[in-house]
Amino acid sequence: MDARVNDKTRLPSRHVTEGPERAPHRSYYYAMGLTREQIHQPFVGVATCWNEAAPCNIALMRQAQAVKKGVASAGGTPREFCTITVTDGIAMGHQGMKSSLPSREVIADSVELTMRGHAYDALVGMAGCDKSLPGMMMAMCRLNVPAIFIYGGSILPGTFKGKPVTVQDVFEAVGKHSVGAMSDDDLEELEQVACPSSGACGAQFTANTMATVSEAIGLALPYSAGAPAPYDMRDQFCMTAGEMVMDLIAQRIRPRDIVTREALENAATVVAASGGSTNAALHLPAIAHECGIKFDLFDVAEIFKRTPYVADLKPGGRYVAKDLFEAGGIPLLMKTLLDGGFLHGDCITVTGRTIAENLAKVAWNPDQDVVFPADKPITRTGGVVGLKGNLAPEGAIVKVAGMPADKQSFRGPARCFDGEEACFEAVRNRTYKEGEVLVIRYEGPKGGPGMREMLSTTSALYGQGMGDKVALITDGRFSGATRGFCIGH
Repeated sequence: MDARVNDKTRLPSRHVTEGPERAPHRSYYYAMGLTREQIHQPFVGVATCWNEAAPCNIALMRQAQAVKKGVASAGGTPREFCTITVTDGIAMGHQGMKSSLPSREVIADSVELTMRGHAYDALVGMAGCDKSLPGMMMAMCRLNVPAIFIYGGSILPGTFKGKPVTVQDVFEAVGKHSVGAMSDDDLEELEQVACPSSGACGAQFTANTMATVSEAIGLALPYSAGAPAPYDMRDQFCMTAGEMVMDLIAQRIRPRDIVTREALENAATVVAASGGSTNAALHLPAIAHECGIKFDLFDVAEIFKRTPYVADLKPGGRYVAKDLFEAGGIPLLMKTLLDGGFLHGDCITVTGRTIAENLAKVAWNPDQDVVFPADKPITRTGGVVGLKGNLAPEGAIVKVAGMPADKQSFRGPARCFDGEEACFEAVRNRTYKEGEVLVIRYEGPKGGPGMREMLSTTSALYGQGMGDKVALITDGRFSGATRGFCIGH
């Protein structure tokens, strides 16, 4: 269809561009080199989380230029702006992690304020790191202007001694090094080769989990969340997103038309099926809240309980996001879930079509073993499980993806620590015992504050070969890279 929208009488930007009284406003746009035609076209905010903090975000500015070309080619006027991110991999293991989860709200708030303050008509939101993905989607739902989400893409795997590695291997190497199982030279070499490109952590950690969510919930274009950051084809997805957001303006399709209760259930389903990050149990309710939908931890856990685990992705499995994309992408995962009756196919998406219509031409790829058929899953229940009991009356979460069935119960004496640092020191110095349950308390949203992730500690345990010999429980969070018997939230 022709995406051009020439009538701005019902669009927010009319408040800054139309009528004699807006001459002062228009003068600012002329100062920035806009033409009369551009000023009277719909304004599309192109929001990125670009920064030089980490490789997750470094490619976003380049991709934003492709989005802007797409908007312009379809008769819109793109207006680029940036917001913050806190990158968990760098904030991990010290007081900086207290900034991570609150950054999600700052991202959502700052995008909202920029969009409202300048009366932009639509949004293409681009994010690369853990909290920036849900933060951007929350802003879209809160604003409820036509919007499309674009993931910046995952990092490529590194190679160490002939084997593929990710940053997870580096975190676990710290534990190996502490017990003399890795030399200083090998640790230094590993840290230099584990992250060879731009992009977010490559396995099904929080960033790739929420990227998978963006397609399943309907806010991202099919296949767009899977292509690694260095791939030039990302620019094609970005340009298409810029063009298609103009279609959404014309059709008046908005995020709350897309993010329904059924769409949230679809999102939770792909998290469970892919063995995704436990952090999704925090982010999906937050996105739902922006739409006025009650969808809490127990709703998420109920879906986790009935969903098969079918994508053999790290940290519990063998593959990374690049492998999933080359096997057929997130649509391949969604198609087998749809065929198995685990997805709502009638949910509308940013393509203007339903999930079922988007997936209609997706054929099963028999020449891959990244995604299993939903009727022949890796395990019959999802990779993430919700728990409830006297220690957690309001719920807790554990990732069981990759854990053998006979390793999913644990009994032992509790060894309590008042904060992550104290526990990490005990792990580093091996002052704990096999068979113990390590308890890290006072790291929750209130006690922390900030609800830090415990990846440094859990990875060190795994690196010491103790991942299945001790258990860990905390009111804090876990990284998507955490594996082993770890209960959090």
